[in-house]
Amino acid sequence: MPHHVVADALDAVSIQPGAIVSKVIYRDKTLNVTVFGFDAGEGLTEHQAGATAIVQVLTGRLRFTADGEELDAGPGFWLHMAPGTPHALVASEPTVMLLTLVGAGG
Repeated sequence: MPHHVVADALDAVSIQPGAIVSKVIYRDKTLNVTVFGFDAGEGLTEHQAGATAIVQVLTGRLRFTADGEELDAGPGFWLHMAPGTPHALVASEPTVMLLTLVGAGG
């Protein structure tokens, strides 16, 4: 199939109280695209991706830290990180985020 359509990535997950939810919406040999839903106060401790990572905030707001820099990530926020960049995040409010990993398909 030469193309893949997701009509509305926001519909891929529902925010769950006190939880982080995720759904892979596309994966091939070189690309992995996942939608995450974070309830307020939920987050990910510092970690690194083994691939290029692109973060897009669709709704809500995150306190995002990338390579020691604190970033206010609201709707429309877009971030590119090289492989191995240390990063962490906490949702300031219920948030839906799109994560694209390039070179980490499978």
